[in-house]
Amino acid sequence: MKSSRFASLATFLFIALFWCLTVARVFAQTPLPPTYPRMVGYLGVLHPLLTIDERGSETNFKDYYLVGFPIGLNLWKTKQIGFSVEVVPLIRAQDGTSRVANVLFHPGVLVNLGHDFTFAGRLAFETSGRYGVTPVFNKIVRHGQTLNYFVAVPLPVRFGNDRPMSATIGFQFGIVF
Repeated sequence: MKSSRFASLATFLFIALFWCLTVARVFAQTPLPPTYPRMVGYLGVLHPLLTIDERGSETNFKDYYLVGFPIGLNLWKTKQIGFSVEVVPLIRAQDGTSRVANVLFHPGVLVNLGHDFTFAGRLAFETSGRYGVTPVFNKIVRHGQTLNYFVAVPLPVRFGNDRPMSATIGFQFGIVF
């Protein structure tokens, strides 16, 4: 009796899995034209490269390694304009240890510049007490069946927390789904 129930359950699971894979394959092969409003998510890896303030310049990869992991949602109201919200935990590795050094809340406006280029004008609120703006220039470099791959150049400008104003240039890459 238990063997019969197991066989029935296994058959059901096999059929359900086959059906799910078939439906996923059909939708993946027949992309529909986008309709608006439209929401997409993305994940990325961010490397700040160079930071400049009145005290001088500081480069990543020299005395420490700082890496961020942007996670966000974009709500495109039309093909030309949208809203984005992003959270970026930043991890700092130095002297054989690592820690979450900062978390950035990053809402902004998106503007489609055409030819797979997007401009994001973001506000920045950091758990470190800093705040500012981040213009970001983004380019889709590869279109996939269900994912797009992008590269971006963020240019953060930060104020506050009893530190001088700073400007940074970074490099980001990731996937849009």
